[in-house]
Amino acid sequence: MARRLHVFDPPRRFVAGTVGAPGARAFYLQARDESRLVTVGVEKPQVRLLAQQLTEVLDELTARGVAAAAQPAERPPDAEPLEQPVEPEFQAATIALGWDPHGERVVVEMRASGDADAVAGFTDDPDGPDAVRILFAAAAARAFVARSRRVIAAGRPPCPLCGEPLDDDHVCPRRNGHRP
Repeated sequence: MARRLHVFDPPRRFVAGTVGAPGARAFYLQARDESRLVTVGVEKPQVRLLAQQLTEVLDELTARGVAAAAQPAERPPDAEPLEQPVEPEFQAATIALGWDPHGERVVVEMRASGDADAVAGFTDDPDGPDAVRILFAAAAARAFVARSRRVIAAGRPPCPLCGEPLDDDHVCPRRNGHRP
């Protein structure tokens, strides 16, 4: 089957969101333009790391004097739920992050599983894995980060000792198997 590469340049909306109750949530990244809606399944740590690395990249570019990277978040972060139906195109195996210096924008690419050697860096190789590529301004990236952090924080609170999610079954390894 031929590779499917969805490019949003820029998306009308690009957000992280969840379906389900804390402790049983499924995480998704969703991109929308005027005619298309594409959803990709992700894991919570992938959302956390993407938000963290987006912030680090934009802050580093700002420190180096790249004015476009210094844009503050546009408007308050999107608080709307994921668009329905939430039907993922694929589960993201890898997420790549970059900066397009010519267009002065962030590039995020989510890829399905595939041959790791064939997908080093951004590629339009027709034999590569399915992918979704998002190109958007720093202001939109900072808004994405703010929403992603809010989505992550809406889950179960972390144990103050080990950082694992607190729930009725939590046995803290830092307390030698005792409950906090």
